[in-house]
Amino acid sequence: MQKAFKVVLFVLLSSLVSCVSKKKITYFQNDKINQQKVSNAYQTVFKPDDLLQITISAVDLDAVKPFNLPAVSYATTTNSVIGTPQQQSYLVDTNGNIDFPVIGKIKIGGLSRETAIDMLKEKLDPDYVKNPTINIRIANFSITVLGDVRNPGTFTIPNERITILEAIGLAGDLNITGVRNNIKVFREINGKKIQFNIDLRSNSIFTSPVYYLQQNDLIYIDPNKASSQNAAVNRNTGLFVSIGSVLVALISVLTK
Repeated sequence: MQKAFKVVLFVLLSSLVSCVSKKKITYFQNDKINQQKVSNAYQTVFKPDDLLQITISAVDLDAVKPFNLPAVSYATTTNSVIGTPQQQSYLVDTNGNIDFPVIGKIKIGGLSRETAIDMLKEKLDPDYVKNPTINIRIANFSITVLGDVRNPGTFTIPNERITILEAIGLAGDLNITGVRNNIKVFREINGKKIQFNIDLRSNSIFTSPVYYLQQNDLIYIDPNKASSQNAAVNRNTGLFVSIGSVLVALISVLTK
């Protein structure tokens, strides 16, 4: 009878432990998705240090040539072009400006892609190019995932559209020791670093302002307390062994 009671107690405790651990690691288990707040609209806003590729197209090909300058390298001895010419890129400076051919300095930082395209059209049409078609993309769009994940690093995003879940997927997902209820997202807004906190266990993530990431966003995942304590113990193990060895040697000398 006592043996059967111990078996039942062990099963109950095991079930309790498994339930607790599941609640700590399972994604999207809390809250219902508020469909009224879910939005698939994503807007790219240009920032300092963005490297922009701007392509101007029109029926009159000669008219757009001055605005589609190729980036080339020249040999110092022969002054001939090296390699294949690439599309010219424009770096957004700390004041949000780019230096565009013919037109000169343009304030583009803080503008959405749509607003920037409309502004360029107004500057080009009709004085320089009639009915231009303009495309702007960020050549160096990237996000960084650090902390307790399987594959931390910086990832380049070619299509400029990525969710926080996709970013975590690129990093190989969280390790089992990663804290899921306090994911930190750091974003620069108007020159200031702003921190957002995300709970992966909650469906509220789908309505978060950082569900869609922006260029240069940083995601950080804390390790849980057990993992942190383990790391501290492992780092100090060599020191403790050395101190213990010294103490044993001293005791041996003193007791002779």
